[in-house]
Amino acid sequence: MRFLVCVNNKDYPASLELRKIYRVLPDARAAKHGLVRVIDESGEDYLYPADYFAPIKLPQLLARKVFAAAM
Repeated sequence: MRFLVCVNNKDYPASLELRKIYRVLPDARAAKHGLVRVIDESGEDYLYPADYFAPIKLPQLLARKVFAAAM
């Protein structure tokens, strides 16, 4: 599992919360265009500019708990 922290929500204030941790879904095609696919506030996955996020490495136990809480 990969997670990102939102560092910019300028164009998406209703969909992204600053400083919130989001789960990333793999999408190589989107990455080629500078985008990331995340599960946003709607509970669905959408593409956002990659520079709106910063990578975060969570300990395995915490990552499982964050993932379970999002389900």
